[in-house]
Amino acid sequence: MITYLIIGVTVVVSYLCFQNESLFRKLAFIPYRTVRDNEWYRLITHGFVHADMTHLLVNMFTFWSFGLYMEKLFPYVGFGKFAYLGLYFGGMIAASLYDLIRRRNNPYYMSIGASGAVSAVLFTSIFFDPWGKILFFAILPIPGIIFGVLYLAYCQYMAKRVGDNINHNAHFYGALYGFLYPIFLDPSLIQRFLSFF
Repeated sequence: MITYLIIGVTVVVSYLCFQNESLFRKLAFIPYRTVRDNEWYRLITHGFVHADMTHLLVNMFTFWSFGLYMEKLFPYVGFGKFAYLGLYFGGMIAASLYDLIRRRNNPYYMSIGASGAVSAVLFTSIFFDPWGKILFFAILPIPGIIFGVLYLAYCQYMAKRVGDNINHNAHFYGALYGFLYPIFLDPSLIQRFLSFF
């Protein structure tokens, strides 16, 4: 399964980067280097690098929780395996575009982690099942659509505050991409989504 393959590669690469600062810096998303040195691969490779074991486990657990569902659902709604890859890696790229533009002249800015891609997968699941329950703070089950609104509001609020070393913009734009991605593939799905309300 694609989800397990992505998780496996991410765990191995992240583990290697925990012990190898040079590899960590080579794969991290550094907009300045991406643009100046044409290192466009960083738009993807940064998603395989994590800051520590907690960062890695949270991202991979969330991806596993929603990725398996999406991977099975995509063929059911007429999308193929390449569409699923487009969701994950497209989310990774979309999550980075804001910082690519805004931080391209800052040689010290760096971002890592699969959070943008994971947010995309999570929000595609909300699109297909808006009233499905998601655990808020991993405890309180609330409808996905309500979780989604709270999540986006939180990301925007935190993005305006500085200092927690979390790329909230990546979470926001990855989520937005994930929500719109099914409509891009099949515009008629908007009617399906609206029928839930």
